[in-house]
Amino acid sequence: MPQQLLQFDQHLFYLVNHGLSNAFFDWLMPIIRNPLVWIPLYVFIIAFSIYRYKKTGLYIILLLALTFGIADFGSASIIKPLMHRLRPCNDPALAQTIITRVPCGSGYSFPSSHASNHFAIAIFLCLVFGSRWRWVWPAALLWAFSISFAQVYVGVHYPVDVTGGALYGLLVGWAMVQLFRKIQPQFRL
Repeated sequence: MPQQLLQFDQHLFYLVNHGLSNAFFDWLMPIIRNPLVWIPLYVFIIAFSIYRYKKTGLYIILLLALTFGIADFGSASIIKPLMHRLRPCNDPALAQTIITRVPCGSGYSFPSSHASNHFAIAIFLCLVFGSRWRWVWPAALLWAFSISFAQVYVGVHYPVDVTGGALYGLLVGWAMVQLFRKIQPQFRL
């Protein structure tokens, strides 16, 4: 990565990690990034899709699960090992100066799997349900953005990590909707 981009990324990281520090975010951001918190949402999406769309709902859930799996595997098992970027909380040059609000983790930093996974799910949901219910777009994108922002705030990812993860997730989500269109061409998106 070019040196200027790295410096900008670190500056932006410090702005979020230090500059936006407050007691409310210290409480909220670790909760937002916890996948277990979102189980009720996932259960609702599954139940709603099957109840409302029957067999097509099963395809939606299957492809949504596949979307998550591809985004997660691609970011965590393919891209991260190729990039070898240390997390800010594991970087010896930075570790003493950042505020860590959750355990750091031992994996690499780029791209953020949280961002990849949640943006992939969000864009899939937007493209499948967004034409019927316009509120899905801002709700899903705000949800994915909040989780990604929380990753930077708690000190486990740089902004470039979540941006790269988000872009990869958007691509995966879009590609899976194209597959859904081939499987269920009669479903009006």
